[in-house]
Amino acid sequence: MILDEVMMCQKVDYIHQNPVKRGFIDEVTHWRYSSARSYASLLGLTDVCINWNQ
Repeated sequence: MILDEVMMCQKVDYIHQNPVKRGFIDEVTHWRYSSARSYASLLGLTDVCINWNQ
């Protein structure tokens, strides 16, 4: 259960770091299918809501 915004940020960061930890990429924004690109204000493949309070 995700209880607050801090916990949500931890989970999102964990997911973004997975391909880095596996050695597939060096930077989270290099993974083409990651929402990390949206969080870094880069063009991604899909629209991602990065503000959960709206």
